[in-house]
Amino acid sequence: MTRLHRLSACDLTAGYRSKEISPLEVTKDVLARMDEVDGNLGAFCHRDDEAVLESAGESEQRWMKGEPLGPVDGVPTSVKDVLRIKGWPTRLGSKTVDAKQPWDVDAPSVARMRESGAVFIGMTTTPEFGWKGVTDGPLHGSTRNPWNLRMTPGGSSGGAAAAVATGVGPLAFGTDGGGSVRIPAGFCGIVGLKPTFGRVAAWPPGLFGTLSHIGPMSRTVRDSALMLDVIGKPDSRDAWAMPDDGTNYLAACEGGIEGLRIAYSPDLGYIRCDPEIAALVDKAVEGLASLGASVDRIDLDIPKPEEAFRVLWYSAVATAIRSESKTRRRFLDHGLVKVAEEGERFTAVDLVEAERARGHYCGQIAALFERYDLMATPTLPIPAFEVGLEVPQDWPHDRWFTWTPFTYPFNMTRQPALSVPCGFTEAGLPAGLQLIGPLQSDALVLRAGTAFQDAFSTLDVWPRAGRSAVENSDVEVKD
Repeated sequence: MTRLHRLSACDLTAGYRSKEISPLEVTKDVLARMDEVDGNLGAFCHRDDEAVLESAGESEQRWMKGEPLGPVDGVPTSVKDVLRIKGWPTRLGSKTVDAKQPWDVDAPSVARMRESGAVFIGMTTTPEFGWKGVTDGPLHGSTRNPWNLRMTPGGSSGGAAAAVATGVGPLAFGTDGGGSVRIPAGFCGIVGLKPTFGRVAAWPPGLFGTLSHIGPMSRTVRDSALMLDVIGKPDSRDAWAMPDDGTNYLAACEGGIEGLRIAYSPDLGYIRCDPEIAALVDKAVEGLASLGASVDRIDLDIPKPEEAFRVLWYSAVATAIRSESKTRRRFLDHGLVKVAEEGERFTAVDLVEAERARGHYCGQIAALFERYDLMATPTLPIPAFEVGLEVPQDWPHDRWFTWTPFTYPFNMTRQPALSVPCGFTEAGLPAGLQLIGPLQSDALVLRAGTAFQDAFSTLDVWPRAGRSAVENSDVEVKD
């Protein structure tokens, strides 16, 4: 029999409805899975099994009465350690955050999942303040890639991605200020959605301002759509929150992509891609065409927005730690401090110029969607590299965003962007296909991702979180 932790959220709720399975037995299996794999992965930084089992038991009683609270009642879900959750400390991956203060408020998205009956199974690891594209830091150490423990899972939602990839909960919260949902989704072979900015309400405001999105992470596109149906609601605490437009994102996944116009940019005009990754994404795009979409390979001639992003990102990091003394800064990630020190040198004029450049870039990208429904790119130009490094060995640059040039531009534009797994390298490391839509086209992006995943699924392949490449077996127990 399929172990329960391998079931999707949609399959779980169907099983609860038919009473073939129960939230309590599913949760017990997921917690056993966590015991089995997390000693290798380091994906979780907080767990409270007693509270988790109590929540699952309450969900079971509701399903027995035929009175679930919502579409994710009883679904095991992890929360990234940057989002507020009642009763558990949100330490932002930092030694400078006091875990003993009151934790009595849910973030809006967490509150929506709680209201719908989700079972929160634990909090997942992040680099300090979610500042970089890999997941390691002074508080929690390194999180590892389940396909090869020597490699990084990416970041900053690396713990969430590693958990989902190995079946420790079918749903996870991620946050994405420069690719932090899509980077680990690409490296770990799962689905990650960065919704249109404002579709998922945020409070407190994201550390990286209007670059910061909250999005679902899962193994299937439909599960991400199901989660977005719950968390994609406005909240009065978020001044940027969009009104509820009544879209049923799960239902919108159906219908296929025949007739859609898709622009394929393999390089955004300036990016060098690893040959294996490029070949896998080329094949994936051919798959989109085989499903009836009209695909044009385009030569994009838009200057890269790296300098504007750097100014915005570094300034935000400087703001995040501006109150920390020199003594307390010794407890922070060394790279974080260096970025903050650079950010402190930017002026108000620099910030205004960066926002102006951002607006110009947004306009150029938006013009592309006057001719096309969607855009396709690789999620990342490289496969996962060694754990514990911010950039790959012998990389010519120092900072993380130089190796993730396909993700951060679409934080600048605030558009929905989805990473879907599209195969494996010879070394057994995942590759990702990124699908981007115009603002507020989240449903269309999910529909295209579903069509691709239905036709070219990798769901029958599971990581071992160990030493081999791809193998359809359970993860080895920890050493």
